[in-house]
Amino acid sequence: MALKMLRNKIDTIDKSIIRLLNMRANISLKIGRLKQKSGKSIYSPEREAEVLRKLSVLNDGPLNRGALEAIYREIMSSSLSLEKPLKIAYLGPRATFTHLAALKKFGSQVEYVASDTISDVFLEVERGSADYGVVPIENSVEGAVSHTLDMFIDSDLKICSQIILDVAHNLLANCPKEKIKRVYSNPYVFGQCRNWLQKNLAYAEEIEVSSTTRAAQIAARQNNASCIASVLAARVYKLRILAHDIEDSPHNITRFLVIGRANVPPTGYDKTSVMFSIKDRVGALQDMLLPFKKYSINLTKIESRPSKRKAWDYYFFLDLEGHQYSPRVRNALKKLEDKCNFLKILGSYPVGE
Repeated sequence: MALKMLRNKIDTIDKSIIRLLNMRANISLKIGRLKQKSGKSIYSPEREAEVLRKLSVLNDGPLNRGALEAIYREIMSSSLSLEKPLKIAYLGPRATFTHLAALKKFGSQVEYVASDTISDVFLEVERGSADYGVVPIENSVEGAVSHTLDMFIDSDLKICSQIILDVAHNLLANCPKEKIKRVYSNPYVFGQCRNWLQKNLAYAEEIEVSSTTRAAQIAARQNNASCIASVLAARVYKLRILAHDIEDSPHNITRFLVIGRANVPPTGYDKTSVMFSIKDRVGALQDMLLPFKKYSINLTKIESRPSKRKAWDYYFFLDLEGHQYSPRVRNALKKLEDKCNFLKILGSYPVGE
């Protein structure tokens, strides 16, 4: 009797939840119409960040923050699909870690477009075939993704948001581990699983391919073949998981960027990314960093890339705390611009995670 009473209570709550969700959806539709009339983007990273922060404050448990955010991710995804069909390009094919990151950010109710290369993701967004794109930018073990950095040199797209994904690598195959002769995966992934592979599969040939999903596709149709890929790839390509979490570092995190065509308003919890080139003289880079010290702005990352236009000519990529429209950041960037050959603001976006 007690069990039946509790289940009846859940049924009553479920009715209320459905009614409230549909009320929320109707309001989202009205917001969507207003945005379209004013020419504003349907997806608002700054509003998304605000909603998730409020949820964290309001949540008294027993649901943890991650569980509540996952639920609201799908609620917001459904709202976006009602307001306007949203199309997201990502570095594919299906079941790559970039695909997982895109799902984490936008949920299951939007349309996804798998792109063969990072360049193709940028192109899809630039020509309006996709509303936003998702690309990898750095891994906590292997460092920056140079191709993504290089794309920002000529692209006018803006960074709108970031996604932090805990990356778990798994050994997948349809044969016993002792019969494996070949292991397929992305070169970055091999670097992240080096110790485990030497200890457990030193006898197997390592073959680099373009993505973990491509590795799963090959392993699914070859005898005595395996791959290192995600749990989603195992499910999609019908492979068995022979070993879970084989990455060498327990803190294997990859950061992804959401790219779009418009700047994002401030939220109060923002990060700004810029790129610049410096004059070729002693102490030039140190001089570039002085404005940030003067205005007490914390720098969270600096990365250099050859310009590919002139020998020994470099671009520097910088992440800093704060929004480009805030007075301190604006003043610091103005001072930087006066000192360098070239400055480009890649975008300000919610820190989020």
